[in-house]
Amino acid sequence: MKILVTGRSGQVGYELERSLQGLGEVIAMDAEAMDLADFDAIRAVMREIKPSLVINPAAYTAVDKAESEPELAMRINGEAPGVIAEEARRLGAGVIHYSTDYVFDGNKAGAYTEDDVTLPLNVYGRTKLAGEQAVQASGAPHLILRTSWVYGARGRNFLLTVRRLAAERDELRIVDDQYGAPTWCRTIADTTAHIVAMLGAGKQGGIDLDQWQAKSGLYHLTAQGQTSWHGFAQTIVAHWSTERKPAVIPIATKDYPTPARRPANSVLSCQKLIDTFCQLPRWDSALNLCLE
Repeated sequence: MKILVTGRSGQVGYELERSLQGLGEVIAMDAEAMDLADFDAIRAVMREIKPSLVINPAAYTAVDKAESEPELAMRINGEAPGVIAEEARRLGAGVIHYSTDYVFDGNKAGAYTEDDVTLPLNVYGRTKLAGEQAVQASGAPHLILRTSWVYGARGRNFLLTVRRLAAERDELRIVDDQYGAPTWCRTIADTTAHIVAMLGAGKQGGIDLDQWQAKSGLYHLTAQGQTSWHGFAQTIVAHWSTERKPAVIPIATKDYPTPARRPANSVLSCQKLIDTFCQLPRWDSALNLCLE
């Protein structure tokens, strides 16, 4: 099976290139090789490679900057996934596409399921929702995996920001009224690889179309449990190896204004994915493993 992975230099793409080894020929592309803002380039790459499966973690992820660049964010997050999926359908290939908790407004009292109504609060969430809809409309066999609060040991993310600030400051003021599940990028990649292995390859190196069509749809993929950004930061600082640890002070969202509004509740129910494919780790267990 030939597997094309976008965004190889991103957090999830970097891990996918490694987690997928042994499941097929993995061809990972960065933005220079496959620019998602250039639809002709997307088509050219896919027609040359002719993948059996396309996994698309690449995205415009600057949530606050998207408020001032809505057209570019929509092109990369909203329209490019549709181009990828349309080309995949032509090739008889499958698509795995990643989306976000930010498609919800955060007003629900409990965990969001895949059937809950979407109502994004910001440009980033609206563009990611458009990407979901484009993949769904393409007719290609697909899995859309919504995740949340992604972090890792490389790139730009909350974990690395907290570690950097902890080395510089005596006090960290962190929002304590937004809740979600911090999700290690390696958890996302390993779970994706497990799902690909379960669905299996078909004849002549393609995907098993019957399996893919039977399981096509929308799934939530996050670590289990929940915390606030403040709780996330506290856990990171607790692992800080130096004797001096900064104080982690809880603050309200209103005390930390940002260009893009965030949902207060980003907790996603992953029961559908667990019932269909596999278990998922708790957020704190995965974080400990990442920090170690």
